This record gives sequence, C-alpha cells and structure tokens, in this order.
Amino acid sequence: YKRCAIIRPPRDGGIRYRGLTQEQVKILPVDYEIEYICRGSRIIVGPKVRKCLHNGTWTDMNQISRCCRCPHCKKKLYIGALFPMSGGWPGGQACLPAAQMALDLVNNRTDILPDYELELIHYDSMCDPGEATKLLYDLLYTEPIKIVLMPGCSSVSTLVAEAARMWNLIVFSYGSSSPALSNRQRFPTFFRTHPSATLHNPTRVRLFQKWGWTKIATIQQTTEVFTSTLDDLEERVKEAGIEISVRQSFLTDPAVAVKNLKRQDARIIVGLFYETEARKVFCEVFKEKLYGKKYVWFLIGWYADNWFKIKDPAINCTVENMTEAVEGHVTTEIVMLNPETVRGASNLTSQEFLAQLMSRLGGKNPEETGGFQEAPLAYDAVWALALALNRTVAPLRAKGWALEDFNYNNKEITAEIYRALNTSSFEGVSGHVVFDAQGSRMAWTLIEQLQGGSYKKIGYYDSTKGNLSWYGNDKWIGLGPPADQTKVIEEFRYLSQKLFVSVSVFAGLGILLGIVCLSFNIYNSSVRYIQNSQPYLNNMTAVGCVLALAAVFPLGIDGLHIQRSQFPVVCQFRLWLLGLGFSLAYGSMFTKIWWVHTVFTKKDEKKEKRKHLEPWKLYATVAVLLAIDVLSLLIWQIMDPLHITVEKFTKEAPKEDLDVLIQPLLEHCSSEKMNTWLGVVYGYKGLLLLLGIFLAYETKSISTEKINDHRAVGMAIYNVAVLCMITAPVTMILSSQQDASFAFASLAIIFSVYITLVVLFVPKIRRLITRGEWQSEQQDTLKTGSSTNNNDEEKSRQLERENRELQKIIQEKEERVTELRNQLAQRQALRSRRRPSVPNQNQNHSVPSSHAEPPSYSPATDKQSLPPSFSNSSDLYQGEGKLSRNNCHNSRLPLLYK
Repeated sequence: YKRCAIIRPPRDGGIRYRGLTQEQVKILPVDYEIEYICRGSRIIVGPKVRKCLHNGTWTDMNQISRCCRCPHCKKKLYIGALFPMSGGWPGGQACLPAAQMALDLVNNRTDILPDYELELIHYDSMCDPGEATKLLYDLLYTEPIKIVLMPGCSSVSTLVAEAARMWNLIVFSYGSSSPALSNRQRFPTFFRTHPSATLHNPTRVRLFQKWGWTKIATIQQTTEVFTSTLDDLEERVKEAGIEISVRQSFLTDPAVAVKNLKRQDARIIVGLFYETEARKVFCEVFKEKLYGKKYVWFLIGWYADNWFKIKDPAINCTVENMTEAVEGHVTTEIVMLNPETVRGASNLTSQEFLAQLMSRLGGKNPEETGGFQEAPLAYDAVWALALALNRTVAPLRAKGWALEDFNYNNKEITAEIYRALNTSSFEGVSGHVVFDAQGSRMAWTLIEQLQGGSYKKIGYYDSTKGNLSWYGNDKWIGLGPPADQTKVIEEFRYLSQKLFVSVSVFAGLGILLGIVCLSFNIYNSSVRYIQNSQPYLNNMTAVGCVLALAAVFPLGIDGLHIQRSQFPVVCQFRLWLLGLGFSLAYGSMFTKIWWVHTVFTKKDEKKEKRKHLEPWKLYATVAVLLAIDVLSLLIWQIMDPLHITVEKFTKEAPKEDLDVLIQPLLEHCSSEKMNTWLGVVYGYKGLLLLLGIFLAYETKSISTEKINDHRAVGMAIYNVAVLCMITAPVTMILSSQQDASFAFASLAIIFSVYITLVVLFVPKIRRLITRGEWQSEQQDTLKTGSSTNNNDEEKSRQLERENRELQKIIQEKEERVTELRNQLAQRQALRSRRRPSVPNQNQNHSVPSSHAEPPSYSPATDKQSLPPSFSNSSDLYQGEGKLSRNNCHNSRLPLLYK
C-alpha cells in the first residue's frame, strides 16, 4: 500500500494528528484520519475530516475546506488534558467520562459561557512523567492553543505545573494529592479539586490520639508525593507528642522494609504507596505475619475497593492470603462524594451523578474501574474551570480583551483566570468546592475500616474545625485497639519473704545469744578467770556482734515493706550498723591478739618491761579503729550520700499469651562513686583481716594469764576473716540476684557472729559451771559478807583459792611419795635376802634398811615445825628446790598455813 503525504491546513486553521507526535508526522499510513480545526470563532466549511486511501490520496480532495467566521457560532476554548488510562493509578478510566459529562452540561447551559464552547483534547499519560513530557510538548506546540492544562496523577502534575508558568498557563488537576504541589513559589498557577495528601495527616493524628497511641511506624514508596506527605506527618505527630519510631522506604521491592518493621516491633503502621505497590507490600506482610490483633495498618483510601483481590503477576500470594493480611486496616480518604442530597451548580445530586456516570461506563464494575472514587473531583474540576472562565468574561471585555484572544504570551488573561479560580466557591457533587491560598481543595476526610472483606464507614473528620464525627462501629480482631508497642510492665524484684523470715529468726536468736553472753560477762566480771580474759573487750565484741546481726534486718528490707522515699534511711542503717558492728567486734579481738604478739615476740629485756598490761591502751586501740570507721563513713555520707538506684534487667515474656513484656527492676543502695568508696573500705578492712590472721598464727603457741582466751580469739579471727574475704567479692558479683546476695551476706554475718560468740563465751560459761569456780566465788562472797569492791578482801580470796589449789597438788604428791617409799623398801628387802653376809666392821656401821633415810636427808632446822608429810616431801625434792613440775616452791609452803 502507498502512504499519504502531508497536506496543508486551511487558512486560519490547523490539522489535528490524533495519536501522533510531531516527529511522527511525516508520511501517514493508510486509513489514518486527520481533522481540520480553526482558530478563534471560525468554523470549518467543507470536509472536516479526511482519510488516507490505499492509492495514497485523501478523501474528498475535490472539496475545499475553509475556515470562515460564524457570527452566530460559539467560539471554542480548548482544554489540554492528560488522563492516565493505565499505570500506577489508572484514574482516567472513570475521570475522563466524568469530565466529558461536565463538558456536555456546561456547553448546553446558556448561563455559563454562552458565547463559548469548551472542548477537551486529551492523551493517555500512563501516570508516567517521561510519557507526560512528550505529550506536554505536543499539547503546547500543536494547534489549537490550550487555555488550561488538566493533568492527573501527582508525578505528572508536578512536571506540568512547573513548566506551565513559562507559557502562562493555568494548571487544574483533578487527581493530584502531592503536598509538594502546595508550593506557590514553585507552582504559581496550580489548582486542584483533589485535596492535598497532607489533609489525611490531621485525621491520622486525631485517630492516634483517640486510640491512645504514642508510637507509630511508617513505610513509603520513594516518590515525591509520599515523601512530602510523610515529612508533614512527622511535623504534626511531633507537635502532638507522638513518636515515629521506625521509618522505612522502598523503591520497587518492599520485602526488606517489611522485615525491618517486623524486627523493630512496629505495631501501628502508616503505609504510603500506590495501589500496585500496596499488593506487593501486603504479600510480604502476609509472609512476615505482620497482621492480626497486634497490628493496625493505615492506608490511602483512594484505592479500588477490591484492590487486594485483583490478580497481580508481580506477587506470589493468593487472594485468600491477601484478604487475610489486609483485614482490619483503616483508610483515610478525602470525601469525594457529597454525602448530602444537595443540588449544586450542575443541578445534579451526588446520587444522580453516580447514576449517569455508571451509564457512561457501560455497566463496568466500579470496583474494577480506575479512578471511580475520584470521578466527582474531575467532574467538579470542569465545573470550577467553567465557572471561573465565565466570571472573567466581563472583566476582560472591560479591558478590551476576550477569552479567545488568549495566547501563551498573554499574562493579563491568565491573571484574570487565576483570580476567578482563587475566589471560587460552589456546591459540587463532591461537596463544597473552595480553594486555600496554595490552590488546594479544602474538604472533609472519610474514615473507613475493612471489615469482613468490605469497607465500612466509621467516621468523618473536619480538619478546619477539628470536629470528629464517630459512628462507633469500628471492629477489632482482639478485645479492642491494639497497643502501639509491646506493653512493658515494670515489676520490681523483691526479696523472698520466706528467706527473709528464716534468716531474721536466726539473726534474732543470735542477738539473744549475744545479749546472754554480754550479761554473763558483766555479771561474772569479778571472777579471776573472766578478769584474765579482759572482759571489757569481750563486752565490746558481744555488742559488735549484736550490731552486726541487727544489720541483717535492713539488708532484707526493700520496696515491699517501705516507701521509696524511706529507702535511703534503710541504706544508712545497713551501712552504719554493719560498719560499727564490725569495728567493735573485730577491733576488740584484733586488739587482744595484737597485744599478745607485741609482748611475747619481743626481746627478753623489752618483754619484761611490757608484761605489765595497761588496759587503757587496749581500749584506746579499739577506740582508734572505731574512730577510723566512723570518720570514713561520715566523709562518705557527707560527700557522696547513699541513695536508691534501680537496675533494669532484660525484658521477659510472660507465660500467658499476652502482648506484654515484663521489665524486671531491682532497687539498690548506691552512690555516685560507689566503687571507689567500697574499694577504700574493703581495702582497709582486708588489710586488718590479713594482719589478724598473721598475728593469730604467730601467737598460737603462746600462753599468758593476762589474756587467757587469745587462742579462742585467734580461732574466731580465722573464721571471720575467711568468711569476710569470700563474702565481699561474691556479694558484689551476685548483686543482681537479690535472694542469693542477701542469703550469702546475711548467712556470712550470722555464721561469723555465732562462731565468735560460741568460741569466746561458751568455754568460759562451761568452765565456771563445771569447775564450780563461779559457785565457790559466790560462797566466798557470802562468808566475807562484804563487797567485792574492796581490794584487800579481793587479794585474800585470791590467796585462799591458791592455797586450796596447792593443797590438792601436795596431797597428790604425798600419795605418790608414799607409794615410792613402799616400792623402795620392797626392793631393799629383796636385795638383802640375796646378798651374802658382810664383815662385822661394816655391820657396826650399817643401819637396817627399814630405817634407812634417803641420802640427802638432814634434820629440819626451821624453828617452825612442819607436819611429817610436808617434811618428807620437802626432803625428797630439796636437791631440785621445786615441787615436781607444777612449780610449787618451798618458799610458798608457809602461805598454806597463813
């Protein structure tokens, strides 16, 4: 087949090449049709349309087409429109028929633009800015001149509106929601009947507040409209005290973004993306189980009602999977259809408009028709433009202008159209139409929820008045609106009361034992055996043990028993009772062992000088140790007082299937530089304990009457030191385990005290009871009938007691001497029977063996006569000058008969 060559248009007219760009208009194919158009009010006389024939010629070439003036014909005003019939938002499928309905009604009205006829020149932009750029070029550079441009989706409107000012063109959009288009400096001639997407944000914030949410998450497609909407939402929620904890974005694949939402425990999620991407997102939501009673999704409301049921080859989820994943989500949608039965400028109610639109769609399913919800906006956009142009006719006529005189260099006509649109206010099928200073539509917001697979209206919100109209029919999968995050319940860990009571019983018994020992020591302080143990130091030990045991009670007191404000007082009691108790108990024992070591490990000449014990020095030593502790504790509490601190542990999930986590908390007594102070105290006490162990080991074989219980003191020091050195580091390690820490510390105190009291006092009690020393002392006191405070009587009783002891010893020795004499006599008798007779001279000098005396025998020369038993024993041991190994010297014997 031959192709047709380009033909020239008529004068004052042009040719419309349908579906072709300027570059493609060279040689036209067979069956291609061209259309003649005329400028201004001229009309075509002759064939208006010609068709390319198979022989390479055009139809009706024998007839001439001319552009002639028609005084009674309407002048045409052309509107260049871009309707997306496919792509991310195929809104032109319903918006184009709605716009054509409005044009037909406007052109048939005699009260609106009576001298003009509006004509729509439209192309399919596919919601693609690249395609829209090419189509915009064709609209601008092909006849006829367009007085207004009408783009659809936001990405295309952004491109068109930014370029239109160079041609002095008004841009009027019916489907753009991008907040970026509200910038008057960037888009000075832009208007839209579709409200800005930021109009959703006040509604969302109001719903967040209604349901008590303070933490949300967002996921968006990386396009300008959604980015600017999210920026506006971030500012609004910040003003409302709501936090955006997670913010995710994606370009084409939302898998990673959805996984991040799951990992970061997002619960209330605002999704900003187009319909095709929404299916991808919720397929991933189903896979990640990011739906159900714990989650709420907020989506844009201008998707088709069955958007999640549409089969999409880009996803691998079934319709059942998608239906399950989207159940319960909430949409915020601009009110695009007037809910009231009101006849507006077009003399149609909203329901009548829908009926006529359905007729134009030819029975198509509205849910499967793109842009069905936005169709009222496209309808009202044409009416708003027609009414604005109608109001410019008179002002322009007064200036000598007419609308048909518009060209791309005429700023005056553009300014008049801008003023008319800016002051527009009328009732349309989408509601009251009015524009703000940025050219954006002001409208109500419809709130819907997907319940059982279909959307249900649950309320309206008027952002201009802040009025929320609520139906109260919202439904939730759980018992109510879910929490905006896993609810964290703070739960304090308290000491086991069974453990506290058990340990307290032992501590109480220990305190009672300490009081008994203290009373015993004070009552028997006049007994010599008690006096030789330095009873005042033992009293200090008993008092220190009682104080240390008393510290067990505040160690077990926590927030279960007292208020938080009283806790620092308990901390002080713990510190002071334990510190002073240790200083008194251990300090007194350390002083004893220190004095024994000092006296009995020196040279002999120094030892003799220091054997005389001065008690005040012992008391002074204890006082120094106690003063050091008191001073250090005072400095600590003045510079860095103890206060309550709360330790947080890893959150725990309860056994029940609840959307909560338990945050365990534990109260501690602490200060700002706790470790420094503990290091100083533990270092000082540790050195004392080590020194005490060393001194106890060095003096283990020493015996002294001045401190007769130093071996028991050494044993107590061993036990206390070992327990303290083990307990201090272990309790620091176990500080986060309240039961173990308390048990270890309190039992160490109890064992130390019990061992100390038993080792020091029980042997004394046993000795005084079993040997009768305590009883004999009482009898002596009754005999004398005088007070024990008299020093002479005290010395007398001591001497008498010594006499009684020596009598017992001498009696034992006499019995032994008698036994030895009998054995000696028997041996001599046996020898005399075996020995042969001896010379007479020897017999004259011999003495019978039965009357023989020991070789060392000599008559007593003392003027004071002694009984035979004492005389014999003194003669037997005179050579040694001692009475056996008990060190009873002859010089002490006269004391027996004082």
